[in-house]
Parts: sequence; C-alpha cells; structure tokens
Amino acid sequence: MVEARAEVVHIATEGPIGLAARLAALRLGLPLTTSYHTRFPEYLRARAPIPLSLSYAALRRFHSASSAVLVATPSLADELGQRGFRNLRLWSRGVDLSNFKPRSADMGNWPRPVFLNVGRLAVEKNLDAFLSLDLPGAKVVVGDGPQRAELQARYPEAIFLGALAGDALAEAYAQADVFVFPSRTDTFGIVILEALASGLPVAAYPVTGPRDIIASHGVGALSEDLRAASLACLALSPKACVQRAKDFSWDAAVRQFVGHIRDARAQKQGRSAA
Repeated sequence: MVEARAEVVHIATEGPIGLAARLAALRLGLPLTTSYHTRFPEYLRARAPIPLSLSYAALRRFHSASSAVLVATPSLADELGQRGFRNLRLWSRGVDLSNFKPRSADMGNWPRPVFLNVGRLAVEKNLDAFLSLDLPGAKVVVGDGPQRAELQARYPEAIFLGALAGDALAEAYAQADVFVFPSRTDTFGIVILEALASGLPVAAYPVTGPRDIIASHGVGALSEDLRAASLACLALSPKACVQRAKDFSWDAAVRQFVGHIRDARAQKQGRSAA
C-alpha cells in the first residue's frame, strides 16, 4: 500500500466518514478544510421535530476546527455567519458545458410550453409547489426518490421520466422551455447551472442559490408567486442563459478549491514556524 503523505485534509461531508477524517486530521496535526453543502438541520426538521438550534450547534462544532469552511454562495456565507460559523470562504460550482447545451433533436411529443424539474423526489425539494401550479403545456419531472409514487398518484397529469443520466438527461433539459426550481432549502442547485447551459430560464423562489445565480442577470425570475415566475421565464432569452452558465466553468471551481487548500497549508506552516 502506498502511503498518502497528506499535507491537507478536506472533508466534504459532516457524516460518520467526515467525523472520522476530522479526528484523524486533528490527531496528526494536519491542516483541515471542510465544505458545507447540505442543510441537514432543515432536512432533519422536515422529518422529525428536531430544533434547528440543536442541529446547527452540532454543525458549528464540527466545522470549528476548519481553517476554511467552503460554501457555494455569498448568501449562504451570510446566513451561516449569522449562525456563528467562522472562516467561511466561497467555492462556487461548475457545469459540463460540453454535455449540457441547447439541442435541436425532438425527444418527446409533449404539449408546449414544457416546464421541467430535475432532482431527487423527496420532501425537502418542495415539489408540490411546482406540480400544483396551474400552467399551460406540460410539467415534466426527471429523477427518483422516496416521494415518487406519492407524487405520481397525486399529479397524474405530470410526466415522470424517472432517473436519467448522460445524453438522456441532457436531452431532457434541451427539450424543455423553462426550468422550475421550487426548493427553498438547497444551498446552491447544480441543476440550475445544467438548465442554464441548456438554454432554459429558471423560475424559483428568492432564496439562497437561485438568488445568487440568476438574480439581475435576465436568465430567470424569482418570486414568491412561482406560477408568475414560471410564466415570466417564457419571455427570456435562451442565449443569455447559456452565456450566464459560462461563468461557472469547472476550471474556475477547481482554481478556487486549490487556492483554499494552499492557503490552509500556508496558515499551518506559518503557525508552526512561529
């Protein structure tokens, strides 16, 4: 077995593996960075009466040893800062622009316009808010999860394609007219980038993630009235959406990440030298 000789440890999740990695890094005296990807406190509360204050206290303790807590958006950094998190740094996301792009092939004989959602079919994604909308054309859902059977039974008029990947997923995006993102709890929403790269304007609530990606760029509509936002997107430019997606390349995301890792190592070396 080859010895890793790690210089920095980055922890991508707060679960059991993350706890083990955190303990090992602290015991070995290695510099440590972490990511905050998921609103576990809100997800837990959606399923059980667990106070947000208790969950956030546990997460705050977990991330307290990190020299850089990487978050995807400025608004999430503001939120976590107000909850007492320290050492917050921005690490944006990227999208595969070679795969997600506008296409001309006709995949489905759906009524127009086509309003699309892609993601896990679970309670925290707030899919009822999308599927219950009175919209013209078709509502299409890509994905699977614990709520799928329930949602299909409740909304028989919607088109459920199940989980898709690769070219099939890219084609599903390209056949739609508007992407509807009803989640209020995602910290970013990679699917938003995939939609924009495919030329789809995005309708969403004015919350963390959509607010950071689409606000003031003419590539979507944010409103507490999700129906009005969805209809407003029909008048927006697909070309502008593709152009906005280019701001989120994988190369840029990698450069941000490597920069934070180097900073963590330099800080550790500086403290050791002192």
